[in-house]
Amino acid sequence: MTTPSASATAMHLSLTVLLVNAFTDNGSGGNPAGVVLDAPDLTCEQKTDIARQVGYSETAFVQTGSDADFHVEFYTPEGEVDFCGHATVATFSAMRDQGHLQPGHYTQKTKAGILGIEIETDVVRMEQALPQTRPGPAVDSVCRALGIPEAAIRDTQLPIEIISTGLPDILVPVASGYLSRLQPNFQHLAECSRNFEAIGFHVFELGEDEMITAHCRNFAPLYGIDEEAATGSGNGALSCYLAKHCYPGKTQFRFEQGLAMGSPSSIEAALEYSCQSITRVMVQGKATIIGQRDITYA
Repeated sequence: MTTPSASATAMHLSLTVLLVNAFTDNGSGGNPAGVVLDAPDLTCEQKTDIARQVGYSETAFVQTGSDADFHVEFYTPEGEVDFCGHATVATFSAMRDQGHLQPGHYTQKTKAGILGIEIETDVVRMEQALPQTRPGPAVDSVCRALGIPEAAIRDTQLPIEIISTGLPDILVPVASGYLSRLQPNFQHLAECSRNFEAIGFHVFELGEDEMITAHCRNFAPLYGIDEEAATGSGNGALSCYLAKHCYPGKTQFRFEQGLAMGSPSSIEAALEYSCQSITRVMVQGKATIIGQRDITYA
């Protein structure tokens, strides 16, 4: 890889951030992430400041690793998170498209563990942590935060659960027709996320045909993200939820997200099993470099 442009002026340094749309659908839509290749040694405060200047939900900082091929850190404008799916797809797609990596198998070390990466000519497939599940908040509090009647959730006869395949999301099922009618109260969503030690809410309604398993929206205002157009970790968790409650033994999932934001995105997930237990979680998508920014920091 080529070291980002880093130069010192009186009291400041600069570096180049690649801007990458991840989980695009037919070349459009997707969720943008910042990617800093060959990241210099930076403090948490500096990385948070850079992420804030980039202005996307997450920015990835990449270094060559010793115990894995790469060490990758993920920062929101509010601080570090353990893992980010769309920024992972953005990172390894960018390294492939800039000629730093060839299609093949790699590993990345994150705060969610050392995870496998498979690069193909147009797709990046990433391994996620095995699911960890715990009870979610009560229906009434979730409905108040989302601005919907309780029947919108109760009619699904599905539970609210918190599942993590790298980041803990509150998974919320809603009946058909309600996903587009949400009126989220971001303060209440942030408070509930904090109280339940979750990143945010991943709200879904089941698809009406085999083409799309579920339609989704994701809210993480606790981390400065009101809504995201595509979330790899949230949909990895959702595939595990659906395999448990709706489609036992199902191996392939396709999720649509971002429609409410005018940025429709496509996320695919795959599960492997042994003795009816999930043994591997993989999420894949496409990405496109849309530009770059030179960021100055102290």
